[in-house]
Amino acid sequence: MIDTVSRAFFHAIARSHRLKHLASRYGMRRPDSFARRFIAGETVEDAIAVARAIEADGLTQTLDLLGESVGTMADADAATRAYLTVIDRIVASGIERNISLKLTQLGLTIDRATSVDNLRRMLDAAGAHGFFVRIDMEGSRFTQVTMEVFETMWQQGYRNAGIVLQSYLPRSMADANRMNELGARVRLVKGAYKERKGTAFQDKRQVDAAFVGTYPAIATHDPAMIDATRAFAAKQGIAADRYELQMLYGVRRDLQAQLKADGYRVRVYVPFGSEWFPYFMRRLGERPANIGFVIRAISQDR
Repeated sequence: MIDTVSRAFFHAIARSHRLKHLASRYGMRRPDSFARRFIAGETVEDAIAVARAIEADGLTQTLDLLGESVGTMADADAATRAYLTVIDRIVASGIERNISLKLTQLGLTIDRATSVDNLRRMLDAAGAHGFFVRIDMEGSRFTQVTMEVFETMWQQGYRNAGIVLQSYLPRSMADANRMNELGARVRLVKGAYKERKGTAFQDKRQVDAAFVGTYPAIATHDPAMIDATRAFAAKQGIAADRYELQMLYGVRRDLQAQLKADGYRVRVYVPFGSEWFPYFMRRLGERPANIGFVIRAISQDR
């Protein structure tokens, strides 16, 4: 119950333009500021520096230029061009070529056809430089269209893309089966968006039960789910290098290091950019224990 209230509260805050403006003044003003616990920084240079440190620790990474639900096609075009610049910067830096993005960032809520064109521009540029592009999943109202856009790209020959599925949506088992038929790479997450009863599982036990499965990228910080994944892989004879465990930047770094030491492949999701506030609020809503950390950090940041 507390988790449900917490998630609803922080999702509401995430939509506040006034709080977003205030946070942008203080959240990133110093390298040790509170938001940098979960956000690499506001620039691609910040993200590349974090990615280098992650790789130096023997982990892999994916970079995500934050942003979603842009308001105009001009904004969508600007986001697309910004991502093309990110691709160029990553190539020049020499770090691993792996990125994540959201379709509403490319204009999906304004004009589907144009957003698909923007995605195609991204995939063409990424493919020319050997990038893998993960298309993130957003709220449930975008699930069907995101799956349709992804499959359209797949059928057109874009094999450098993967999709994200959320285990708290009952439909995800069928979606996973379809993606397995295609041979597409799937990242399985529990789900970070607030959803209505009937649209998504509300009970953690239901979410956990749907989370365990034969997917190549398991994104969780829950030790029980990680243990279940490893046990399933061992029982099926799936080697540790045939799937990934994925975690968020700034969350359970101790567990990331331990899994790496145990021989598992660990990828860290590294978000960055000026549109960090909504993402940051969702992270707080997912885990109430994070709230105390932020309050202490803000009090020290004055």
